[in-house]
Amino acid sequence: MEPGGFCAPGDLVSASKSSLAALTLGAIGVVYGDIGTSVLYAMKEVFGSGHVPFTPDNVYGILSIFFWTLTVIVSIKYVVLVLRADNHGEGGLVAMLALASQSVKHRPELRRVLLIIGIFGTCLFYGDGVITPAISVLSAVEGLEVISPAFKRYVIPITLVILFGLFAVQKRGTTGIGKFFGPITVVWFAVLAVLGVSHIVDHPEILWAISPHYALGFMWNNPGTTFIILGAVVLCVTGAEALYADLGHFGKKPVRLAWFSVVMPALVINYFGQGALLLANPAAVKNPFFMMAPDWALLPLVGLATMATVIASQALISGAFSVTKQVIQLGYLPRLQIEHTSVKDTGQIYMPFVNWGLFVAIVLAVVMFKSSSNLAAAYGIAVCTDMLITTILTFYVIRHGWKYPLWLCIAATGFFFIVDFAFWASNLLKLFDGGWFPLAIGGAVFTLMMTWKDGRRLLNDKLRADALDLPSFLEAVFVSPPARVEGTAVFLTSEMGTVPNALLHNLKHNKVLHTSNLFVTVKNHEVPWIGLDKRLQIDSLGHDCWQVVIHYGFKNDPDVPKALEQIKGRGCDLEPMSTSYFLSRDTVVPTLGEGMAPWREKLFAQMHHNASAAADFLNLPNNSVVELGSKIEI
Repeated sequence: MEPGGFCAPGDLVSASKSSLAALTLGAIGVVYGDIGTSVLYAMKEVFGSGHVPFTPDNVYGILSIFFWTLTVIVSIKYVVLVLRADNHGEGGLVAMLALASQSVKHRPELRRVLLIIGIFGTCLFYGDGVITPAISVLSAVEGLEVISPAFKRYVIPITLVILFGLFAVQKRGTTGIGKFFGPITVVWFAVLAVLGVSHIVDHPEILWAISPHYALGFMWNNPGTTFIILGAVVLCVTGAEALYADLGHFGKKPVRLAWFSVVMPALVINYFGQGALLLANPAAVKNPFFMMAPDWALLPLVGLATMATVIASQALISGAFSVTKQVIQLGYLPRLQIEHTSVKDTGQIYMPFVNWGLFVAIVLAVVMFKSSSNLAAAYGIAVCTDMLITTILTFYVIRHGWKYPLWLCIAATGFFFIVDFAFWASNLLKLFDGGWFPLAIGGAVFTLMMTWKDGRRLLNDKLRADALDLPSFLEAVFVSPPARVEGTAVFLTSEMGTVPNALLHNLKHNKVLHTSNLFVTVKNHEVPWIGLDKRLQIDSLGHDCWQVVIHYGFKNDPDVPKALEQIKGRGCDLEPMSTSYFLSRDTVVPTLGEGMAPWREKLFAQMHHNASAAADFLNLPNNSVVELGSKIEI
């Protein structure tokens, strides 16, 4: 347990019975699936772009750039530096955003800007979530074209069938198939290494490309070309954000051990094997990965590659569910239906709307772009923007949160900012070739998130302006008290200390008050976890009425009945069979005047109308919920 009652999953992980080897195996399967499949298309796109003349010197130069890109961005930036910036054991852009936000809470304007930047980066995750499964599975199935050109017309249909199957099984949860992720991915990385070694032995001199002078020489002699191809080179580090996002599942040590002992060596060996193959057979540039394999191994390799890409896609889909849930609890999206797919692991969830929304967008991407090469043009902008945002937020965390000297913070993040910015600027060249697609998805999600956040602020301002003070209201009520009925009434209210509309309607229409009355406000905080010792805050209002505040982190699962069990022995004992939960079901009516633009107010009203029931989100028992409606103009 962290000081102050914040429970860090990293502590739970280290205390669990799972051995370091098991956690490392799991990290290989879940964390590195995406970056592990980049070998399918990264080298092909660099030389297939037509910008790099095919010469032995250029092969050495490109391989050197690949090696040092993996070293600088993944090994040093993410594995060494960014993994240190955990938010009570949790990682990912949402956790980093919360950490940066807390670090500058004494500077509200800066905090507001960082929140907007971080939320935009989170929105781009959905753009990445569409492109990654599409390009990964498509590039694996395209291996069939190497076996025979006759298979070309079947590539897209087979890809869509595989993707449909993947999304269809999401509602069953990942517990059953998750145990196979690690071993299959380990086999995948072993095959990558074997394929690489089989060609490196024919041209061992290719290993000299590890020397940075080949990369620097290529960049010095071809500055314009280097800038252009960075948009393709970045494909070798796609998935780097995942190792930070999945920190809370495995802990720092297994993630680092998996990278340095298995993943990076296998990737480097495979890329260098592709380079050796190109030196021996320049014609292999059309698909160097699959042409590394002997003819007899092609079909099994396509099957293994397809499984590896499905696993990589699965990790991203699960990440989309997790990120959406966190964003909902931070107040940037309306409540959505959430189904728990595991009794033991509360982190395993399924969100039907997110699942099928992603599937439709992915099908659109596959049908529109038709090949992994075309999708590669769309890939990169979202990833590089997220990398850039992570670097910016890291600066504020280590400067204002950790109080490091300014010169050290600039030195630590300035270099990575320059590198990230170079990749980002290069990817802008692909904007009109497909880069607009993930940006359009991210922009649409950003519009929804900011509309919801601003709409909720307007709605709460309106409720606050019209609200009555709860203690004063109760004093007035109990001057001539209404009839009281047996049982406990729990009134859910968004604003602490104000009279909920449900109470007003109950007194107006039913003219009764329960024996015990709880006025409950649920507060979500910018930390991942809040421990049970900090969960509940209760104050007596007299007349058997209590004000209760329930605190949750953005990774906690809200469960109001379970939280209210803690008030036993504090003056009010809840009996489930005699407890009723009263909610106000507000209908938003857009009006002209101050506030948001009319179209945004209409959009917010529609989002508010379609939000899943608060009762389900707060895990209230369905047979004990009473909803009383009212109209509110904004």
